[in-house]
Amino acid sequence: MTALDGEIRAGRHVMQVRVYYEDTDFSGAVYHASYLRFMERGRSNYLRLLGADQRALFEETVREAPGFAFVVRAMQIEFLKPAGMDDVLDVVTETAEVRGASVTLRQQVMRGADVLIDAQVKVAFVSGGRARPIPKPLRVAMRADRERSAGSD
Repeated sequence: MTALDGEIRAGRHVMQVRVYYEDTDFSGAVYHASYLRFMERGRSNYLRLLGADQRALFEETVREAPGFAFVVRAMQIEFLKPAGMDDVLDVVTETAEVRGASVTLRQQVMRGADVLIDAQVKVAFVSGGRARPIPKPLRVAMRADRERSAGSD
C-alpha cells in the first residue's frame, strides 16, 4: 500500500484527492464528470488493497474467463454540495452488497464532515459479453470487508 492508494479504515476505503484547475468547470466548481474519475480511482484502489492486484487477477482470470471485464452496470448519484479548486477531498468506498456476478458499492466524496457526493455503484463481472460469477478470492475478500465494516458500527 502507498499513500496514493489510500487505506482501509473500519471496513471502508478512504483515498484523498486534491482538486486541480483541470477538475473544475468555468464557474470554478468541480465538473460533475471529475467526480466519476475520483470514484473510479477509489474503486480501483479499494480492490487493490483488498488483495485483488488487477494484473495478477487478470492473468489468473483470463484462463478461466477470456475477455473478462468489470463494468459499471448502474450508478445512482446525488450531487449534494460543490467542491472547488485546492479542496482536499476524501473518496470513501465500501461494499454494500456482493452477489454472484455483481457487487454494489457505496461511494461518498467528502470534504471534512460534509458529504458532497453520495452514490451507489453496481459493478458486474462479464466475460464473452455475458455476466459471469465474480472470481472467488475477490468475492470472499469483499464479503469479509463488509462484515468487518458491519461489526465496527
